[in-house]
Amino acid sequence: MKYNPAMTQSLSVSCKLEVPEKMCPQFERTFEEFANACNQILAVAKAEDCWNTTKLHHLTYYAVKASTGLKANHVCQAIRRVIDNSKATRKIKKFRPTSVCLDARTFIFDEDEWKVGITLIEARVNFNLSLGNYQRALLKGQTPTSAVLVRRNDGSYYVNIVVELPTQPTGKTPRVIGVDLGRRDIATTSTNKAWNGSQLQFVRDRYSRIRSNVQRKRTRSSRKLLRRLSGRERRFQRHINHVISKELVRDAKNLGAALAFEDLTNIRESLNEKPRNKTERRRSNNWAFYQLRLFTQYKAASSGIPIVFVPAAYTSKTCSRCHAIGDRNAKKFSCKRCGLEHIDSDYNAALNIAALGASVMCPEIPGIACDARRLELG
Repeated sequence: MKYNPAMTQSLSVSCKLEVPEKMCPQFERTFEEFANACNQILAVAKAEDCWNTTKLHHLTYYAVKASTGLKANHVCQAIRRVIDNSKATRKIKKFRPTSVCLDARTFIFDEDEWKVGITLIEARVNFNLSLGNYQRALLKGQTPTSAVLVRRNDGSYYVNIVVELPTQPTGKTPRVIGVDLGRRDIATTSTNKAWNGSQLQFVRDRYSRIRSNVQRKRTRSSRKLLRRLSGRERRFQRHINHVISKELVRDAKNLGAALAFEDLTNIRESLNEKPRNKTERRRSNNWAFYQLRLFTQYKAASSGIPIVFVPAAYTSKTCSRCHAIGDRNAKKFSCKRCGLEHIDSDYNAALNIAALGASVMCPEIPGIACDARRLELG
């Protein structure tokens, strides 16, 4: 895999704004009107079935600008937000006044004084940033051209500044750490390291029971509580995936190895085709394996760790010693052909994933084979 010295990755740096109390009404009005603009644009997009940025701009720009009083670039950013959200999901019904997208004409960063200039609905205003050493290191020498203004639940204001950081070069390595993903164990590596998912499953089941009880009331306060519970569950899941991804990248860097993941694309569809009860269906649909993969990818890119994706078929049923199909019984795997007995099935799968990953990283070295058309090298 060749390295492009111009390769970069985008990171969002969350910085707290020091906002005087007298400026809060301007912030709130900007948030409200930006959300109104997004909702107006969304209504037109659905009515006209138009999801092209240029066409939607011609349909909505002047009307939205006149009704909201927003600056021209705020309206353009609202159109882009609607289009970007439509690419992710068409199920969104209403935008809430919690954030505003900014571009180079509505946002400026001053590294000398550690300030930002933000265009609100009335005028551009400069604000001091409350930064730690981590944020200063990422922002130093940067000329960011985009950001997102955010109001958090505690009423504080933050600006998420997008910076471009160069990625370290990656090269070939015969050493590969295989990572098997699952629900019982969130991740198991070929170095025999595992992260148990029992605590995560317990928390998710508890929130599910609470949501079920709250939904029966169907009041305005219950809807607010549901949003708060959803945020807590989401933050807990994100924290666990951040911890696991950080350890995976650290271990790979210490060993000078690449990381190999099984490609679980469309795994939920195949699982939901099987007859299962409501609880098992909910648990599999809440399985956040893709988030863990994304977190690992961007952390690995900044550390120069290559990532390989291999087909998941039969990795759990194949013997890691002789590569014959063996017997898997829950957490135990046995192979009658070579006599391998009672090895952890997830660890066995991780060894197979590592062997497949090594074949992709160094195909000139003899090893286990797989269908090259289904491989994705990241």
